[in-house]
Amino acid sequence: MLMTAPQAAAQASTRAAATPFFDDGSHHPHQGTLLGFWLYLMSDCLIFAVLFAVCAVMGRSYAAGPSGADLFDLPLVAVNTGMLLLSSITYGFAMIGMNKRSTAQVLGWLGVTALFGATFVGLELFEFNHLIHEGAGPQRSAFLSSFFALVGTHGLHVSFGILWLGTLMLQVKKLGLTAANRRRLMCLSMFWHFLDVVWIGVFTFVYLMGSMPTAA
Repeated sequence: MLMTAPQAAAQASTRAAATPFFDDGSHHPHQGTLLGFWLYLMSDCLIFAVLFAVCAVMGRSYAAGPSGADLFDLPLVAVNTGMLLLSSITYGFAMIGMNKRSTAQVLGWLGVTALFGATFVGLELFEFNHLIHEGAGPQRSAFLSSFFALVGTHGLHVSFGILWLGTLMLQVKKLGLTAANRRRLMCLSMFWHFLDVVWIGVFTFVYLMGSMPTAA
């Protein structure tokens, strides 16, 4: 039976209306979520790149104040660096537990990771408090302003990561290693290791190079 043009248009509209516009569950957002998170990490990388550039420009602007060689406690910073590096290793163990579908291993290693991360943040706050108590706050010089901006921004990221980690532990404990939770664990893994890489740059560029005595 032939249909007129209005009838054909009406039938096509009915079929389009019956087709769900949103995901009906037959598609998996795994790859899209990871791609979106990679894009977020790239934008975060730009933020840190700008802060590193500011440190490179302002790193010798002491305003007749103390330099990094006068202020930095390298043994303490080395211990703090070890805490963050160990936290990356323990998170890797948590991912191994996830691949084994072991909820207990995932929760245990995430708990150790959170402990190392909290120790890192605590030592960083101790360092900041000591510097400010010594009169070397961010308002003292351009060097210290850039230092507090870069190291503080990284510390805020780690603090956010600890909150995210705690929330994810509750989700895994309640719901188990569902597909959504495994995807969240992978995203947090990328975020945590990214912060580790950034800190290696901070430790090398800001602390080690900043502790070198300036030329007369």
